[in-house]
Amino acid sequence: MMISYLVPVVLLLMLIAASIRILPEYKRGVVFFLGRFQAVKGPGLIIVIPGIQKMEVVDLRVITMDVPEQDVISQDNVTVKVNAVLYFRVVDPEKAIIQVEHFVNATSQLAQTTLRSVLGKHDLDEMLSERDKLNDDIQEIIDASAEGWGIKVANVEIKHVDLDESMIRAIARQAEAERERRAKVIHAEGELQASKKLVQAANVMSENSAALQLRYLQTMSDMSNKNASTIVVPLPMDIMEAFRQMKASPAAQARAGQATPDSGDDT
Repeated sequence: MMISYLVPVVLLLMLIAASIRILPEYKRGVVFFLGRFQAVKGPGLIIVIPGIQKMEVVDLRVITMDVPEQDVISQDNVTVKVNAVLYFRVVDPEKAIIQVEHFVNATSQLAQTTLRSVLGKHDLDEMLSERDKLNDDIQEIIDASAEGWGIKVANVEIKHVDLDESMIRAIARQAEAERERRAKVIHAEGELQASKKLVQAANVMSENSAALQLRYLQTMSDMSNKNASTIVVPLPMDIMEAFRQMKASPAAQARAGQATPDSGDDT
């Protein structure tokens, strides 16, 4: 007689034990009653009747997903390999279960497609120098597409942009040429500024002949401190001009030589 009462009690306890579910704070349960959506429950203690009710558990924490390496052809026809990392979380458990099958896999495929399409619209230089802008564009597109699945994309970061060896060498040559160009421009600007200062210094010295003599003495003093064995003595330009005039007028010298004996005979 006791066995006839004991069996239903055991079955009831087993049913109650199978119906009890405990969800932590970061999880929610989407409950279906006879195949129809009933409610989103949790966290805490939840009763789910086996055979009648079914519960799908959804994690609300941020999911970190590695986007696999993608072969991308840039707008300037350069083939690169790009991978990224995606951060997203479920904000609506009902949509994440009902609207899409395997929302994690769907989000991964969407991220791969968006990564190829967005980067294919930009040049290689933009991929390397404007990553923040590209990250924002990719995040905006994925977030808009995944919103109907109850998913919020928190961030997208491009991790690596891998180039082949030939392209790396070409970029290195380009960078070297750019550095040489900047060096030449800086050198030319320095020469221009120095020439302007020299003109100003010459104008100041031309106003007072003593300034040129003082500058000459200062130069001689600097040379003596360096243990130099050669000393260059500059000559005034007036003396050189006088020599050129004497060489350019031999007829005047001949006339001067003839005039001297005539004056002696007269005496």
